[in-house]
Amino acid sequence: MTSSETAPVAIISRNDDSRLGTPLLVFLHGYGSNEQDLIGLSRYLPEEFTYLSVRAPLQAGPGFCWFPLTQEIDYSSETVSHSVVALWQLLEPLSKQHSSITLLGFSQGMAMATSLARYQREAITAVVGLSGFAVEPRDLEIFDDEKLQQNPIPLFWGRDLADPVITQDKIAFTLGWVSKHAELTSETYPQIGHSISMEELEDVDAFLKKVVLGQE
Repeated sequence: MTSSETAPVAIISRNDDSRLGTPLLVFLHGYGSNEQDLIGLSRYLPEEFTYLSVRAPLQAGPGFCWFPLTQEIDYSSETVSHSVVALWQLLEPLSKQHSSITLLGFSQGMAMATSLARYQREAITAVVGLSGFAVEPRDLEIFDDEKLQQNPIPLFWGRDLADPVITQDKIAFTLGWVSKHAELTSETYPQIGHSISMEELEDVDAFLKKVVLGQE
């Protein structure tokens, strides 16, 4: 793995005037993947959204990552901060063109999604986290968890309790963090491991319709 950065790359489900004023859902992929990985999920989610899938800025083998990992799935606070700010620089202009921004992150992408919500709470309507975790602050000045305590973020968190990838210390921190900073919808899916199931996507679809679109 190298730490060389790439220019922002993203793909969008529609890039004409029809997207203006629509709710935007941003896909944030996991470690070692790319912007092509999650965009196909959009076919199972509400058609009202415009879908944007973003490539992480750092090279990780044949794919990309939001921040480097060690064997213990540890991370550099400085790199997390840099990636969060860079992601917001990409999304801020779009926030003026869409009715809302929702973030959907898988694995390391959930760490990015929750981190961006901790940085720009007013701009983010909801977060969907799949098989992932939230990062510990570690003196990250960009995080404003006090604001989240006053205005918790609607968060869907789906996972397998026996996920073989996300370490238990990350799960323990995330459980404590969501209890104070999120309006949590939590679902578990036995035997999916570190992946996404159709049952989970159906639950995500229902969450988005209720929380973002206001449909019962």
